[in-house]
Amino acid sequence: MDPEPGPSSSAGTDPPPPPGPSQPPPQLSRYEAQKRRDWNTFLQYLRNHKPPLTLARCSGAHVIEFLKYLDQFGKTKVHAAGCAFYGQPNPPASCACPLKQAWGSLDALIGRLRAAYEENGGAPDSNPFAARAVRIYLREVRDAQAKARGIPYEKIRKRKRGGDGGGGSASSSGAAAGGSSSSSVVAPAGEVSGGGASS
Repeated sequence: MDPEPGPSSSAGTDPPPPPGPSQPPPQLSRYEAQKRRDWNTFLQYLRNHKPPLTLARCSGAHVIEFLKYLDQFGKTKVHAAGCAFYGQPNPPASCACPLKQAWGSLDALIGRLRAAYEENGGAPDSNPFAARAVRIYLREVRDAQAKARGIPYEKIRKRKRGGDGGGGSASSSGAAAGGSSSSSVVAPAGEVSGGGASS
């Protein structure tokens, strides 16, 4: 008589455990979600660029071109030098001056894209978002918007908590420069097109 088959002692023949409820992926923080959207928007811009650009060939000049392209989606009124309201923080009437991206929003966007570039395998020394030209451009935008809107840019300095009994200022540097409190800059879906800056 043949022996009855018994339980196998080898671990390789055990059936796999039944599939249980899978764990949902961890929820991204608002910053991480915004950084991912910004990164995808920039990659879409590169694909739509005329001629198409690869990330490896992207330079600081292309980043500046991208920032200028985003101005068409801006919500911050920036008065032209010839405008009657140039330099007035609260103009009494409307004017035909263009809406642009606020400096604070662009500055935050570049910070997120600089981090995303390195997280996606880019070398820090070749990061186009950290290029000197980009820093100079952002400084020029900040100064021009501050003059045009009559809102001087003041660097917010954090105070030490101590004898004064108070905390630091609650406003952000973006708000001080006339930026919006939300510093997300993303072109509306389906409206990312490349091919030069549209000033």
